[in-house]
Amino acid sequence: MTTTRASATDYPGSWELAAAAATLASGLPPELAPLARIAYNYRWSWQAGGEDVFRDLEPLGWERAGGNPVRHLSDLPLDRAERAAADAALRERIDMLAAAVDHDLARPLRPVPGLSGPVAFFCAEFGVHASLPIYSGGLGVLAGDILKEASDLAYPFVGIGLLYRRGYFHQRVDRTGMQQEYWLQLFPERTPAVQLLQEGGGPLRLEFELFGRSVSFHVWRVDVGRVPLYLLDTDLPGNDPVERWITSRLYEGNSAIRLGQYGLLGIGGVRALRALGIVPGVLHFNEGHPALAALELAAEDVAAGASFDEAFDRVRKRCVFTTHTPVPAGNETYAPDQFLDAYRELAARLGIDEGRLLDLCRTHTGSDESPGMTPLALRASRRANAVSRRHGEVAREMWMPLYGGETPEQTPVTHVTNGVHVPTFLSDPFRRLLDRHLGEGWLARAADPATWLPVDAIPDEELWAARCEARAELVDYVRAKGLQDRLQRGDEPDVVEAAAAAFDENALTLGFARRLATYKRLSLLIHEPARLEAILGGERSVQLVLAGKAHPLDEPGKRMLQTFFAEGMEAKVFLEDYDLSVARPIVGGCDVWINLPRPPLEASGTSGMKSVLNGGLNLSVLDGWWAEAYDGANGWAIDGEPNGDQGEQDARHAGEFYELLENTVVPLFHDRGPDGVPHGWVAMMKASLITNGPRFSATRMVEEYAASIYRPS
Repeated sequence: MTTTRASATDYPGSWELAAAAATLASGLPPELAPLARIAYNYRWSWQAGGEDVFRDLEPLGWERAGGNPVRHLSDLPLDRAERAAADAALRERIDMLAAAVDHDLARPLRPVPGLSGPVAFFCAEFGVHASLPIYSGGLGVLAGDILKEASDLAYPFVGIGLLYRRGYFHQRVDRTGMQQEYWLQLFPERTPAVQLLQEGGGPLRLEFELFGRSVSFHVWRVDVGRVPLYLLDTDLPGNDPVERWITSRLYEGNSAIRLGQYGLLGIGGVRALRALGIVPGVLHFNEGHPALAALELAAEDVAAGASFDEAFDRVRKRCVFTTHTPVPAGNETYAPDQFLDAYRELAARLGIDEGRLLDLCRTHTGSDESPGMTPLALRASRRANAVSRRHGEVAREMWMPLYGGETPEQTPVTHVTNGVHVPTFLSDPFRRLLDRHLGEGWLARAADPATWLPVDAIPDEELWAARCEARAELVDYVRAKGLQDRLQRGDEPDVVEAAAAAFDENALTLGFARRLATYKRLSLLIHEPARLEAILGGERSVQLVLAGKAHPLDEPGKRMLQTFFAEGMEAKVFLEDYDLSVARPIVGGCDVWINLPRPPLEASGTSGMKSVLNGGLNLSVLDGWWAEAYDGANGWAIDGEPNGDQGEQDARHAGEFYELLENTVVPLFHDRGPDGVPHGWVAMMKASLITNGPRFSATRMVEEYAASIYRPS
């Protein structure tokens, strides 16, 4: 099987995808049949107007299907399908969408410099679309953005992940603010996924070893534009209930299950690539979870006669690693006995003793330190990078002992600052605005600063009109979802309706939406509750939108949310069950994006980048990406210096936050000219778009990976 492929259609699973699309098309009128093929590739999701085509077939059905096009088409009532087929305008839009997707997928391959095979991108989660709930937050959304951008750039990529049958948890919040978690079953047969078959029929069945047993797994394929994403699944007959649970829930709280997930992702991922005949030019470990892939590659070389040192040296030349967080929860460790029990055959396959295996996974060799995947990933990779300039500084100091250096500068960890996939997170008003002013094909030039310079010439009233339209769309969304959330919470209907009506499309709208870990400091918003209430309830209209989830085992994070609820919700809206479907309207509509992490724990952050694309302005602690983005004219900043006295730091940062809102942000927004436009505010919007649009696009990020991380030494 060839290793140089022109497009996703040349990778294993293409026949299964075509067969699934043909089956789906057979139940549709001929005029709608092209949608079946489109439904099995998420490329439609970032094509302008692509989602609207599916929604307009039957809006209520689209909502019930959760934006899943395969389920939507499967459930489309016959009478509605026939009416859609008879709609000449809709048929024309279907043909245009099919032509645009086909044209994009047919573009010639663009090899990554120096690589003879594709980039194999390993990650524990992928946030491609809300209808494929195999992600939890920023790490997964970034992984999805990288695959989308690789497709846009026509780079040869394959993704390797896990098919979680229950995904990440869904959130309900009671009237006291207590988070309740529940999980929904994912039926992959009803998604744009297909199960790979072996020759002669029947599912492809592979195995890996865990806790002394052979665990079987299947392989599914999901297409993300030109990039095939292969997802591994242990929920199959023959495995015992615990083994089937390995791919049940993302970030399962049980350490034994997590060791199973990471064994499947790393060891099973390499075995899947081998079975599919895919020989990567480089393996990219996105966070430490897949690091065992390096040892599986080394074990193959040892089995062929190499010594472990020779094999490991060769492996290091083929792997790269991105670390995403300095927070301990993102660099978890395990009891040595449990680790060795989980992978009990691995040391023998590598030709080393168990002590050396543990040392590969420790920061300090020869110690009794608990092993983890991050040290292994660092040791097994020829290049390692952090995800912002500031994070690079933190990571070099953090991992200096692993490399035996005396100063952080001797630690070989560089940085590639994160970026976001521009087409995915552009609101419709700003997509139309930028299409008019940045020139044809501007999205392909999003990383070029010159692309964004025409923003300065956009008439203030036109840019402000787009901002107001995006905010109005968010207000409509918040009124509908907030009303539903509060009714489910048990609030009185008249109170619910009054709250929805109070949300104002002309008010300065602040947004705070992210994972509710304590270091994200939602608590700073209500550090002085009366002061916040005075800002939100003042004569100049200001409103606040919040969303976020705490991990099911993160009790402090949950209490932080409860404390916020205890302060009342009169002028605030909390949107439940934060995911991609909730994130897009919030980052699209908010005027100011608030981020208050405890420095230096914010490795990067990407939600603020998404807000930038829609004319939003950032008010953030100088940590992560904002430390290199802020220039004094494109947003607002809070001191980012670390402080050992957390109480003092919280009080100072809260004070800076309130003062900026009271004396700068709110007055600037409401300082209108005779034409009703806040020209000072619009000037800052232009500065933000021009400076941050190109620098924090996924186009720049993936090009930088190709040039500086993937390229062989």
